[in-house]
Amino acid sequence: MKSLGKIIRSVRAFGRELSNPVPEPKGAVPIPRIGLALGGGFARGIAHVGILKVLEEEKIPISFVAGTSVGALIGAAYCGGVSTSELEDVAIRVRFRDFARWTLSRYGFATNQRMIGFLNSLLKIKNFEELRIPLAITATDFATGEGVVFHSGPLVDPVRASCAYPGMFLPVNIRGRLLVDGMLAHAVPSVPLREMGADRVLAVHLKGCWSKAEGPRHVFDVIGQCFAIAQEMNCAVWKEAADLVLEPDVKGFQYDEFERSKELVRAGEVVMRKALPEVLKWLTPEPQALTPDPRSQTTPGIPRPAPMPAD
Repeated sequence: MKSLGKIIRSVRAFGRELSNPVPEPKGAVPIPRIGLALGGGFARGIAHVGILKVLEEEKIPISFVAGTSVGALIGAAYCGGVSTSELEDVAIRVRFRDFARWTLSRYGFATNQRMIGFLNSLLKIKNFEELRIPLAITATDFATGEGVVFHSGPLVDPVRASCAYPGMFLPVNIRGRLLVDGMLAHAVPSVPLREMGADRVLAVHLKGCWSKAEGPRHVFDVIGQCFAIAQEMNCAVWKEAADLVLEPDVKGFQYDEFERSKELVRAGEVVMRKALPEVLKWLTPEPQALTPDPRSQTTPGIPRPAPMPAD
């Protein structure tokens, strides 16, 4: 019995040691907490995968992620443990029909109910609290225009709401509120990252032309182009909250060109590679100024005393 009590006391002592935070070495420069803001853009959002791929390869630590629309979908998958290679495989196979179904409603032309099955098969984690990286998902209250940011609870419905592009998809009802695409309130969700505690924010803006030079193909191109114009006219807030803005070259891609996934991933990789030197500066502590030897200092206007002659 005595030996058992001794073992129990030892285990408790070991537990206390583990719970005590390890102090940083004196003079150590803390690593900044980097937040990654993933904007919306439907199929063009596949460029986010290329950006994540480079960050992962370069071992750049990401402390927080915030996503809008397709950025919410990719952010939820990545923060839940889906690798960039798995995301690439999904992007190559996925098509519009995998998460949308045409319908007839006064609220829109399609429902994203199919996204429930799609997300349940994609996501390894089903709740915010289980994610390996803290995540924020943005949506917009259809009645008030207020931005809504999700940090807790189930993931699937907030992702669906964030992807509910007005005019195309029906709004998503969450706890009595009709919610639509987060792009209306947070085109690029850099502000929520600051609120989460990010020291540095890397924002990804999928700026592109939604209609071809000869004109829009259909009503969704018209709606999309109007969104793009409105976002460009109201981008000051999210840009001010970002330290660095990445704009992958996605101008030649239509909103539904999922078959060009490999090119979109490559566009993300290219822009991230170009930005790497700037991001790496965040992780490199600035050299500390050497403390001058007080014996080498002289008071201005007073000559330094001559050395004593040797015996």
